[in-house]
Amino acid sequence: CSAVVLGHHRDDILETFFMNLFHGGRLATMPPKLVNEDKDLFLYRPLAHVAEQDCEAFAKAMNYPIIPCDLCGSQDGLQRQQVKAILDGWEANHPGRRNVLFRALTNARPSHLLDSKLFDFLGLALDPQGERNPPAD
Repeated sequence: CSAVVLGHHRDDILETFFMNLFHGGRLATMPPKLVNEDKDLFLYRPLAHVAEQDCEAFAKAMNYPIIPCDLCGSQDGLQRQQVKAILDGWEANHPGRRNVLFRALTNARPSHLLDSKLFDFLGLALDPQGERNPPAD
C-alpha cells in the first residue's frame, strides 16, 4: 500500500486549522495531499474542497448510510465541537464565511506572516531606484 484515502471535507480542514491556531499556536491544517512522516505513504483527501452539508446531502440523495466517526473528535464536548460551534455562529451571522476562510487557506502570503523560515525578513531590502518588478505573466 502506498496511499491512504481519507474522507475529510472542507469543514474538517477549517476546524483543524482553528484547533491548531487556538490550541497548538501554529498555522496548519490538513492538505489534500500529503506524504506521511515516514515518507513512505501518501495521504489523500479528495473531499477537501467539498462542504460538509454537500457531503451529507449527496449521501442522503444516494441513500448512503452516514456512519459517525468516533476517532476525529466528533464526540460531544471536545475541542472540535467547540470550534465547529464557532464556525457555525460565524456562518449564521455572515453567510459564506466558511468559503472565505477556506479561500484564505489557499492564498497564504508568507511575507505578511511572522515566520522567518518562510520568508527572509533579514534579507529584505529597499530598491533605491524605486523600481517595481513587472507583474508575472
